[in-house]
Amino acid sequence: MTGLPARRLPLLYLGTAHASLAFACLLVALRPQSAAGFFYHSWMVAIVHLVTLGWITFSILGAFYIVGPIALRTDMPVRRGDYVAYAFALVGLVGMVGHFMIAEYGGMAWSAATIVCGILYMTTRIVSAVRRSGVPTAIKLHIVLACFNLWIAASMGLLVAVDKVAHVLPGFVLSNVFAHAHLAALGWATMMVIGVAYRLLPMIFPSKMPSGRSLYASAVVFEIGVLGLFVTLLVRSSWAVLFGIAIASGIAVFAVHVVWMLRHRVAKPPAAAPFDFAVLHAAAAGASLVAAIAIGLLLLVAPMSTLTLHAAAAYGVLGLVGFLGQMIVAMEARLLPLVTWFWAYAGSSFQVPPPSPHRMRDRGLQAIVFAGWIVGVPALAAGMFRESAILVALGGWALFVGVAIATLDNIYVVTNASSSSVRGLNDAVELSTAREVT
Repeated sequence: MTGLPARRLPLLYLGTAHASLAFACLLVALRPQSAAGFFYHSWMVAIVHLVTLGWITFSILGAFYIVGPIALRTDMPVRRGDYVAYAFALVGLVGMVGHFMIAEYGGMAWSAATIVCGILYMTTRIVSAVRRSGVPTAIKLHIVLACFNLWIAASMGLLVAVDKVAHVLPGFVLSNVFAHAHLAALGWATMMVIGVAYRLLPMIFPSKMPSGRSLYASAVVFEIGVLGLFVTLLVRSSWAVLFGIAIASGIAVFAVHVVWMLRHRVAKPPAAAPFDFAVLHAAAAGASLVAAIAIGLLLLVAPMSTLTLHAAAAYGVLGLVGFLGQMIVAMEARLLPLVTWFWAYAGSSFQVPPPSPHRMRDRGLQAIVFAGWIVGVPALAAGMFRESAILVALGGWALFVGVAIATLDNIYVVTNASSSSVRGLNDAVELSTAREVT
């Protein structure tokens, strides 16, 4: 590790992410009838942006302050402009969601511009930091391409927002929206998750880290598929199927590397539990990804109908919540205790080692969180497919409980480790003083 990871700003980002996802789940649980139908209306779009921007993007931006020093071997010091960027992103997120919910598109457009400013600043910082990192170039390529894709997706999203009031975009409205959504979800979030996962999954399993030129394949093939799908969705071309297959192939390359990691496991630390909830969340996320790929490819070849619109809603749940959302939970489950250990150790002036990161989390709370996600994702996806308000409500409440308990568990980890370190330092000082007196 290079320097000690920053503390306050990452926790602000992660806290906002948890609040966003909890609010989204609560909205779904309280008004399942609004979610369990045609998905392109202002209320549902607000919920989707709470997930994509509030949960996924804020989690990525906040985690990068931690991932940079710990996993990517690069410094990510906090500057004054970083707090300004967070403020812009937060104001923009609140403005976008609020204006979507009241269907006021003029305010939604300026809110979109505000959050774009914050995100562009942060991704520029990420690209600069990654270029200095000591990780293999192939992993850098994933992260840089993810940021590049976000710049395009953010620009497209801003145009879609402006188009609501000024009609600046040609073509079919849903085609523009689908192109923007896929570039953001696949090109930005999925590409970033894959790139970072090459470093974090070996820490979660644990295992050896893959290397070699084959790491480039997942980035190059996936990027060709993402950009091609973006263009073909815009122009409504039948070539979209080809680029969908390219995306699936890029993910398949990554899956091969994950299998390699699982076959090259290393010994767990002595304090590690027999089974790891981070690994279980990652496995569940992988299952959702497989289902989402299958449905996504089917949607590219099937003619639009009521059935495909229902399948598209389930596809969105599995891809955004089941895969991306739960993969963030998996990484956070391992990353936050690890960085908290560093923070607590530094807080004691490196005199009192805190408890092992593997013992910081409450196993009972982790079990509730996992149960919430395991019940919530399939119920929500099935409810969206069948237009069942009961299943949608069940999924929303289950996920809300999972997110709320995970937030409490994170607070417990951060505060308890710091308190233990302070108590240990005080005990050490008292013991030293007693010895001097004696």
